[in-house]
Amino acid sequence: MRQPDIEIYLREDHLPALFDWLASLGPLTQPESGHGRGLWQLNGESIELLVVRKAAGKWASIWFDSPHTPWATDRDCALAVFAAIGQQVRCSVGGWQEDDGEEDADRWLKIDAEGEQEFVWALRN
Repeated sequence: MRQPDIEIYLREDHLPALFDWLASLGPLTQPESGHGRGLWQLNGESIELLVVRKAAGKWASIWFDSPHTPWATDRDCALAVFAAIGQQVRCSVGGWQEDDGEEDADRWLKIDAEGEQEFVWALRN
């Protein structure tokens, strides 16, 4: 099932590699200094991109606010980003929403050289 938007997490020092890869796929108006809103053009669609630095320690949140991304799910995006830049990418296990309750909120997926692993990542302060 296609998610209405896509969100992944990447260590901040790997953002330049992510932006270079995205720009190789389609024109990218990069968020100023790697933080804030940008715009990515892909296959005639404008995809809003929001980058929040230090969303979770050294990890930045990258949010594609569009149902028109090339990926159906956060996991699909994380797999593609890892394949392109070779750095660990994290995403939610599924399409969690507040109505789903707190039980599954901390379940995450990390994708790296060791493959895919589910883990608990407590992001709350």
